[in-house]
Amino acid sequence: MSGAYLPLLILFGVSMLNALGMVVTSHILNPRRDTPQKLMPYESGMIPLGSTKQRFSVKFYMVAISFIVFDLETIFLIPWAVQMRELGWGPFVAVGLFVTVLAVGLLYEWKKGGLEWV
Repeated sequence: MSGAYLPLLILFGVSMLNALGMVVTSHILNPRRDTPQKLMPYESGMIPLGSTKQRFSVKFYMVAISFIVFDLETIFLIPWAVQMRELGWGPFVAVGLFVTVLAVGLLYEWKKGGLEWV
């Protein structure tokens, strides 16, 4: 049984060596030249207009979390939809309950104003 995992372990080892080799090679070949623009907190080198510790609205995070939740919903629903006819009624009811819970959550967020950017 352990022989079946040998190719997987070899692939894992080669991947780790590849990643480590890339990091070491980039540190060796990349000359480090710090300039005042590179040491600023912005990647583009633009002069900051305000504080770098500016707080974001909670609504921004609510929309981001909602996007992630509904993106994951798609990941779960696509494989189910492909095999729907072969699976039967049990998984159909489970997916219906899953979509209902997400719809109630979306309705709650909408009623609380979590999707408004005003």
